[in-house]
Amino acid sequence: MGCDGGTIPKRHELVKGPKKVEKVDKNAELAAKWRYCALSQEKLKRPIVACELGRLYNKDAIIEYLLDKSAERPNSEVVAHIRSIKEVKELNLTDNPAWEGERHNIKGDCYEDMHCSMFICPVVGLEMNGKHKFLYLPTCGCVFSERALKEVKTEICHKCGDPFQEDNLVMLNGTKEDVEKLQKAMEERRSKAKSAKKSKKSKDTKVSKAPDSTAPGPSTSGECSKPLKAPPGPIIGSKRSIQDMKDKSETYKSLFTSHSSAKRTKDQISNWVTHTPYHF
Repeated sequence: MGCDGGTIPKRHELVKGPKKVEKVDKNAELAAKWRYCALSQEKLKRPIVACELGRLYNKDAIIEYLLDKSAERPNSEVVAHIRSIKEVKELNLTDNPAWEGERHNIKGDCYEDMHCSMFICPVVGLEMNGKHKFLYLPTCGCVFSERALKEVKTEICHKCGDPFQEDNLVMLNGTKEDVEKLQKAMEERRSKAKSAKKSKKSKDTKVSKAPDSTAPGPSTSGECSKPLKAPPGPIIGSKRSIQDMKDKSETYKSLFTSHSSAKRTKDQISNWVTHTPYHF
C-alpha cells in the first residue's frame, strides 16, 4: 500500500528503529518538587510541612493520609516512613515580594517564570526554586539557604532566635545521597528512642514490684518493739469527750416535749373541763 504517484519512501519510514528514551527536563522536575506537594501532587499552600527526609507536603494531605492509610494514592511510598503528625514539622517560610501569584495569568496569555518562587531566604534573599540548597531547623521550622548558614555562622536561628546544632539541620529536596544520610540518621534516632522507652518501662515495673520500705514489718535488728505512749496533756485535734457529747445531747433532747424537763408536775396539771357547744 502507498507509494502511489511515484513517491519514493525513505528508509526511516519503512524500518522502525529503537525508540528514543525521553529525557526529563531537570528544570521542570526541580520546579515540580518545590511547587507541588510530594503526596497529593497539588500546589503547595500554607500550612506547608516537611518530613525527616526533607520532602515538602501540604499539611491537609498528610492529615488525610494518616486518617485513612488504606486509601489508594499514586505516591503513597513517599510517606511510608511517616507514622504520626509529630514526625512532620510545619515550616516557617518567608514570602517572596516579587511573587505575583497566579491571578496575573488567569487567561494564560502572560509569561510565567518557572524559576520565580513563592518563598525566599530571609538572610540573603535567594529564591527557593531548586537552584540553591535550602535547609530547615527541626526545632522551630525556620527555613534558610545553605549559603546564609555558611556566610553567617551562628548557633542561634536568624529568624526566631532559637538555639540549634548543625547536626540537626535537614536538607529540603536534597539529592539521593542526602536522602540516604537523612534516612540513616532518622533510623538511628528512632532506635535510640525505642530503647530509651523500653528501659524506662522496665525501671517503672521494677519500682512497682519493689517492697515498700516504710511499711511495718518484723524487726530485723532483734530489738523488742516498745509500746508507744501518748504524751501528757490534751491531744490537739482529738475526739470530743463523752461528757461533752452527753451535755450536748441533753440540750438537744430538751427541745422536745417528751423530755423530762418538759413534763408537768401534779400541781401544774389542771383538771380537764369539758364543754359541749350547741349550734343552732
